[in-house]
Amino acid sequence: MSSDVDIRSLKARAGETVTLSAWLQDKSGKGKIQFLKLRDGSGFVQGTVFRGDVSEEVFETAKRLTQEQAVRVTGEVRADERAPGGVELSVRGLEAISENAGEYPITPKEHGVEFLMDHRHLWLRHRRPWAILRVRDSVQRALVDFFHGEGFIRFDAPFFTPNAAEGTTELFEIDLFGEDKAYLSQTGQLHAEAGAFAFGKVYTFGPTFRAEKSKTRRHLLEFWMIEPEVAPSSHAENMALQERMVSFIVRRVLEECATELELLGRDVSRLAGAAEGNYPRVTYTEALDIIRQHIESGDLPPNVQADVQPVEWGDDLGAPHETILGHHFDRPVIVEKYPAAIKAFYMQPDPEDERLALCDDMIAPEGYGEIIGGSERIHDYELLKSRIEHEGLPLSAFEWYLDLRRVGSVPHAGYGMGLERVIAWITGIDHIREAIPFPRMLTRMTP
Repeated sequence: MSSDVDIRSLKARAGETVTLSAWLQDKSGKGKIQFLKLRDGSGFVQGTVFRGDVSEEVFETAKRLTQEQAVRVTGEVRADERAPGGVELSVRGLEAISENAGEYPITPKEHGVEFLMDHRHLWLRHRRPWAILRVRDSVQRALVDFFHGEGFIRFDAPFFTPNAAEGTTELFEIDLFGEDKAYLSQTGQLHAEAGAFAFGKVYTFGPTFRAEKSKTRRHLLEFWMIEPEVAPSSHAENMALQERMVSFIVRRVLEECATELELLGRDVSRLAGAAEGNYPRVTYTEALDIIRQHIESGDLPPNVQADVQPVEWGDDLGAPHETILGHHFDRPVIVEKYPAAIKAFYMQPDPEDERLALCDDMIAPEGYGEIIGGSERIHDYELLKSRIEHEGLPLSAFEWYLDLRRVGSVPHAGYGMGLERVIAWITGIDHIREAIPFPRMLTRMTP
């Protein structure tokens, strides 16, 4: 008999007798047979207990087991392509290794989302969140592999900041012992720029915080961002890096997470274009024309209301407009050169039209909207200083940031990608609250 194995490796052990530790997800049966649905964190498998194959004690143990009770199971691995994972387990031995804790709150019946989120600490054990969060892990590892393969180093930015990075008031304020105020960071970008001037290519990766009173399916108060910065670099090089990164992580997930995506019912053919690359690029002005054409022709995605209005030049794109753009293309689209007036103060003006900024957003298809925002950064000291003053930001708080332009300044660029938005798109889920283990929203701070 072999030593403990995990469920994910059982397909390679067909015909062998193995022992594994698991939890009972659910069970059914009558008479001389019991079906045990088992999970161990690596996957799911059904164990079949026939009365004639085991001792009476083992069979009675199988009958007494309750949902989420921990067990140690010995059995023969049988190939069965109809079964999840392609195998089942013919049980020969069974031992309960945790006590019967009584009724488990998440039963096989249908539960509402709020109930499941109230029990998120337990819901994580179930198939849907299991699959989504394994995809999250795959995406995170792919990002680290991608950037180190491109010659980047990880550069950690602080979570406490004395000011807004993007001129917004959407910040969580912290009282520093009654003597001063700080804020939870909304981006690691400014500090990453310092890292880029020191190391050339850096990325920050961690939680960020936005105090937005929003209840949409695209918003969390606390979410994860990956933010690379490169010096020297240009707007065009920045967009090319974004495309390489996204196509890399989609390919990685398709390679590693076929089981998880199948469990979620994800149509992986919808991800084929994203994995290939060759993302279309359109200007902001061209994007407005595409949106207007779809509205005038009535060719709208199902989740966009018929009374949606075109975007006036100078206004930002709303969620319905991003959905229309995503509907127009079969893979992510990069929209570049937005009006500078609606973008952050640090973005480099377009030398061909100073009304515009050398910036871009990457819009995911299927209605998932913006997943990346990036730009070439202003590298001229006087111009950056004037922009800070124009935004009414405290110049003293940005002296260190201006220092980067005083000494050895070069054109440089970077972007931020919202991890949960990308995971929601890749997995095909409706709300990004499921893309993070414990979501923090306007209406939820527990568990």
